[in-house]
Amino acid sequence: MIDYDALFDLSYSICIVGANDNGKINACIVNTVFQITPAPATIAISVNKENFTHDMIASSGKFSVNIVSQDAAMRDFGPFGFKSGKDVDKFTDVKYRLGETACPILQENITSYIEAEVIDALDIYTHTIFIGKIIAAEKINASATAMTYSYYRDIKHGKTPKKATTYHDSK
Repeated sequence: MIDYDALFDLSYSICIVGANDNGKINACIVNTVFQITPAPATIAISVNKENFTHDMIASSGKFSVNIVSQDAAMRDFGPFGFKSGKDVDKFTDVKYRLGETACPILQENITSYIEAEVIDALDIYTHTIFIGKIIAAEKINASATAMTYSYYRDIKHGKTPKKATTYHDSK
């Protein structure tokens, strides 16, 4: 038996992973981002294969990770998790700039950002784990606290999209 609620005890940050493929930008919310090595600095992200951002990362070989601040309102980051970039421009009314990878870096509601070039990818059922060599990173707001998945669920009362790594049908 698997008690899926036990998995919520793992610590995750809410992140907006961005991509730029031939001038088209997009992003989606992920909560599985972790550092793998310090030198060279590498990270891994897990992205659902059905997400438009997934295909853009696979094609371009680059991504950005924007770490969402606890102070961010749901309206500020919700569209990145519940709408498809195939259907809407998620960056309408969002302040951003393009980073060294040409991937989007949010200018508000984040604590930090990281940019990486894909060096490997691992196919895991519904998701791909992209492993990236970090080429840029910056702490944007030293006084801000990163929003954990627990904070998102318990304090913000956020919902989990079906494409999230932590989604499970509670029926």
